[in-house]
Amino acid sequence: MLNKVLIANRGEIALRVVRACKEMGIKTVAVHSTADRDLMHVRLSDESVCIGPPPSTDSYLNVPAIISAMELTNADAVHPGYGFLSENADFAEQVEQCGFIFIGPTASTIRAMGDKVSAIEVMRNAGVPTVPGSDGPLGDNEEEIIALAERIGFPVMIKAAAGGGGRGMRVVENKEDLINSIQVTKTEAKAFFGSDVVYLEKFLGNPRHVEVQVIGDGKGNAICLGDRDCSMQRRHQKVVEEAPAPGITPETRQKIYDSCINACQEIRYRGAGTLEFLYEDGEFYFIEMNTRLQVEHPVTERVTGIDIVRQQLRIAAGEELSIKQEEIVVEGHSIECRINAEHPETFIPSPGKVKLYHSPGGNGVRVDSHIYSGYSVPPHYDSLIAKLITHGPTREVAIGRMQNALEEMLVDGINTNIPLQERIMRDEGFKKGGMNIHYLEKMLEK
Repeated sequence: MLNKVLIANRGEIALRVVRACKEMGIKTVAVHSTADRDLMHVRLSDESVCIGPPPSTDSYLNVPAIISAMELTNADAVHPGYGFLSENADFAEQVEQCGFIFIGPTASTIRAMGDKVSAIEVMRNAGVPTVPGSDGPLGDNEEEIIALAERIGFPVMIKAAAGGGGRGMRVVENKEDLINSIQVTKTEAKAFFGSDVVYLEKFLGNPRHVEVQVIGDGKGNAICLGDRDCSMQRRHQKVVEEAPAPGITPETRQKIYDSCINACQEIRYRGAGTLEFLYEDGEFYFIEMNTRLQVEHPVTERVTGIDIVRQQLRIAAGEELSIKQEEIVVEGHSIECRINAEHPETFIPSPGKVKLYHSPGGNGVRVDSHIYSGYSVPPHYDSLIAKLITHGPTREVAIGRMQNALEEMLVDGINTNIPLQERIMRDEGFKKGGMNIHYLEKMLEK
């Protein structure tokens, strides 16, 4: 087993990793910016190293500083969490070149999956269903591009191969606007992601966002831990997640699980990963793979009873998967609400001092949070301050427990989106289940 792990992240996910390491007897090293010296995981880790000033580029994205901290503390491995350097192939490569272990996939896998064109090709070859599209980067022949779009059928979507976070995407309704839209998207992609490679695919009008959790050991073994519905989104950012996704037949589920497992076995995937799909009219369409731990991994842990971070650590230590697919049983239903430090109506970030914090409890309630009374939320990072997770034998019970937990939760001194989450839990459409990715934004417009 690993002896010492450095956590190259902050906030609730850093604390989550610290807890898993402590349970397994693994020593921990927290790295932090000058703005984060009072974070809970910094206090609880065995060692801590300040790696720079508040801006992420000078601290949490500072690769030399992080590797130096590993050398200084004699760490075995680095856990990148999510965000920051978690899907940076160059970082993973440098970590392993320096003789350390990167807790995640190989650099080559991260590169292949980070380029959406490459990822789609890999998944299609492995039998995973994909959205009808250009099957690769768009060339320069305008006539061929227009013919392709007409063959796919308008509306179509132009996507940046290196895009993410809702950026680098543009919907085109007709052929007259196609070529100009491609040029605009290329320009934006170059500015945001450093690459102007774009591709074309069919635009699905009212899909759901359903994702499949996988774990591989890098030795050809892989398992699937079920699916999650992440369709409640605002500006392409997830707000509520749940497992399992409502209203999908067992036959359709098994078919997509088998294809995901097959894909991970073929590429000898190592660590935790998530295959993201658009789901419409009973069909799954692969869109991308996240080669890291997801924010919403707790709902999967609640319904399967499997600690995903613990599995990551064991695989990084060289162990084979000890869990067989037939041993995985999904029990009940779990919901996660992301609690952000922001105004619930204007969504303006609300950094500042938390005067009083009370965490909810009760049967089937889990809270992943790094905040405490007296903690000051800095203005430099993502506004996520807590994840509130409930579990019950049915979806209705999980929703009821979430309503109670949201009512109990107290964060005084700053604005949070708790009122928005309460509104979602009361919404009849959400209670019905199976809403598409546009539902929340339409609900907010009312």
